[in-house]
Amino acid sequence: MTANQEHNSSISPIWQPFTQMKTAAPPLKVIRGKGSMLELADGRQILDCISSWWVTVHGHSHPVLAEALYEQAQKLEHVIFAGFTHEPAQKLASKLLTHTPASLTRIFFSDNGSTAVEVALKMAFQYWRNLGETNRTSFISFEGGYHGDTVGAMSAGRSSLWWESFAPLMFAGDVVPFPATFDGDEEVESKEAASLEKLEFLLKQGGYAGIFIEPLVQGAGGMRMCRPEFLQDLAQLARQFNVLLIYDEVMTGFGRTGELFASVKSGTSPDILCLSKGLSGGCLPIAVTMASEDIYQAFWRDESDKAFYHGHSYTGNPLACAVSVASLELLEQNPNVYQGMEKLHRQYLNQWLRNHPKLERIRTCGTIAAMDVKTESVSGYFNDIAPVLKARFLEAGFLLRPLGNTLYLMPPYCISPDELESIYRVIRQVLDTL
Repeated sequence: MTANQEHNSSISPIWQPFTQMKTAAPPLKVIRGKGSMLELADGRQILDCISSWWVTVHGHSHPVLAEALYEQAQKLEHVIFAGFTHEPAQKLASKLLTHTPASLTRIFFSDNGSTAVEVALKMAFQYWRNLGETNRTSFISFEGGYHGDTVGAMSAGRSSLWWESFAPLMFAGDVVPFPATFDGDEEVESKEAASLEKLEFLLKQGGYAGIFIEPLVQGAGGMRMCRPEFLQDLAQLARQFNVLLIYDEVMTGFGRTGELFASVKSGTSPDILCLSKGLSGGCLPIAVTMASEDIYQAFWRDESDKAFYHGHSYTGNPLACAVSVASLELLEQNPNVYQGMEKLHRQYLNQWLRNHPKLERIRTCGTIAAMDVKTESVSGYFNDIAPVLKARFLEAGFLLRPLGNTLYLMPPYCISPDELESIYRVIRQVLDTL
């Protein structure tokens, strides 16, 4: 045994995501989850205030999803999706088409948000090549955008600081300001105008295949929010310059903005739509990239080299499709669970936090509430207040994972009003100790 092997023999071999392993505390072991609660191996109960990275929309261990998974596992666990299909995939595709903009008619399956974005990138790029417009090779995205951690997805969200080490791998693109707004923002219209002006300037140069945006809410970039009016103006510009509009609704989909999809809430229709996270209710990895009929028809050719050569081993996995159908049915049966949460957020914000001296830029959108903690450090993901807040919330029994100095709530829809209010109370208590 080498010295290194001997040193590591007593610790876990698991390399954790978004973690500096040398300095991080040992991970907390979770033994079960039920509803909005997680139980740790040491017996502690933790309230999941962020839906475990935004995926567990109905709560943990939901019996309907468990039953759907059990029933499907006894019929078909997986089959190659090239040349084959199955009922769960067909049913899921049909349901998605029912709830998304009518302009979207085709569905390509993959397995997570990054792959959904990679599919969108390749689809948009090849679309123009199939039409003979080989100069359309670049993409526009928004400052603070995040579209995943694979190389193409990083390139689409290239303004994020996490990826400086990988800059040599990333393809070039252009970035425009994101008109982030908040309650009482008197400059929102001027910020939107500046963003649209920069966008129009770039579009006039030509050569763009598409525009990427997280509609209404930028997730990992700090829960930064924009108005539906901005998305409507953006869509108009994309049509004017004949550039594909690509929505990354990996986080905002499935009720997070107060409607099933941000595209529906904003009254806009993208050419390509990326979905994942809440699609399966947090049960299994699955993603889809939806496209317009015009895009699909550009690949519908006699020439084999015009086909879309992309796929994954678990594309269209029957288990994931089955639980996704069950999850969507739960959302169809009780839309109040996500449509009514914003009112509660605003009620508790006003009651507990609205005028707190350590908070600024309070904002809400559907089931999401966010606020920035005032610190002496530069605002952003690497603000050193984040680990302090995270530790204090865990000590109190709450899973909150601040994005730098941005504190946000994105609870599962099963959370009770009392549980939701308790989050606001503990935030007040922790802020008062800073």
